Amino acid sequence: MKQDIQIIDLIKRERERQESGLELIASENYVTEGVLKALGSICTNKYAEGYPGKRYYGGCEVIDQIEQLAIDRLKALYDAEWANVQPHSGAQANMAVMTAILKPGDCFMGLDLSQGGHLTHGSPVNISGMLYKAVPYGLDPETGLVDYDKMEQLALEHRPKLIIGGASAYSREWDYERMRSIADKVGAILWIDMAHTAGIIAAGLLRNPVKYAHVVTSTTHKTLRGPRGGIILIGKDFDDPLGRTTPKGVVKKMSQVLDSSVFPGTQGGPLEHVIASKAVAFFEAQQPEFKTYQQQVLANARAMCEEFIRRGYKIVSGGTDNHLMLVDLRGKFEALNGRVAETQLERAAITVNKNMVPFDTRSAFQTSGIRVGTPAVTSRGFVEKDMVDIVGLIDEVLTSCSQHIGALSLKKGETPTAAQAAELEEHAALLENVKRRVNQMTAGVPLNKY
Repeated sequence: MKQDIQIIDLIKRERERQESGLELIASENYVTEGVLKALGSICTNKYAEGYPGKRYYGGCEVIDQIEQLAIDRLKALYDAEWANVQPHSGAQANMAVMTAILKPGDCFMGLDLSQGGHLTHGSPVNISGMLYKAVPYGLDPETGLVDYDKMEQLALEHRPKLIIGGASAYSREWDYERMRSIADKVGAILWIDMAHTAGIIAAGLLRNPVKYAHVVTSTTHKTLRGPRGGIILIGKDFDDPLGRTTPKGVVKKMSQVLDSSVFPGTQGGPLEHVIASKAVAFFEAQQPEFKTYQQQVLANARAMCEEFIRRGYKIVSGGTDNHLMLVDLRGKFEALNGRVAETQLERAAITVNKNMVPFDTRSAFQTSGIRVGTPAVTSRGFVEKDMVDIVGLIDEVLTSCSQHIGALSLKKGETPTAAQAAELEEHAALLENVKRRVNQMTAGVPLNKY
């Protein structure tokens, strides 16, 4: 069969982009060759609706062993009694939990999206906010930390059936004990979404929420450094709070309800090539090198955070306990927004993402901040001194952006004045200079050292 030259070329170009630039998006990482090989394996050919030993298709003997191995490795990694490895994504895992625990219109609580929460934790534009009544909790405006007192006050007022912990842009450790206490006071299920920190937790460098929460979900990429996918965990199984029963009248366990919520509730056939790849990632996460890697992720994040602060930037909450930090650009450049920062850094081969900061006055399309993380650059072998250099490069770009913000803010089709054209030329020259240094920094450096 004729090869698809267009896609081959585009994949080659994407590899060149990844190899030549600095990837600082906190949710991205570089997987190992083992993870990639399993992901591109012949397992993609097999349909396997159902679960190991209970399939709706024949020929699943080997696939059953692969999926069971993934389950067993995952349970061992987080000391969990039950696990499901079939969710196609973190969002799918989250939806399965919600449909298992809530009825349409039921109340639940999650961290406000504009203060670091995730889309699937109750945003009105997401199915979670459309089907259910979402009550957001937030951060203390003075400290930038989760306001647990306010969370408890809201829980007592609204009596949610579910409380979600976890975020997409929060740099601090969570108080799982306090959250479980709040959940127990109002009879709610505590669900922790550890998608961002799963790898750090697996390495024992952050507390394990499986010990405190009723249910835990995660993605398998990000810090866990596996393929893109989702998982669900239960530390200790428990009876279904809605009292649903088996055909024999026995109250179901939550594990049974969640299994049914994944399949056939929200998904059909599992992606067994992805599950094989997840199994490889779980194996790798049990190796000593993985802990060494995660220790460096944290060390790099601290070094980067300290350098941002030294250069006059404001970091939400004042620091980081994990792999990321949220930079409030208003602390140094009042007129510079996250959208401009993101696009101009990308021109210099530095990839970050614009992000709203707590109590932001700008929209989600502009934002006042950028989110920065260290998992990907750490996978490449960069260390603390490199983080200082990287922040220096970022500062050069953002300083130039601030100096030329008027010219950079021209609308599409708007003709710059002669002075603005000169400014844009000067700015472009600086970006080219920074890009050259980024390319020198990454030249010959593999995507994954560990």
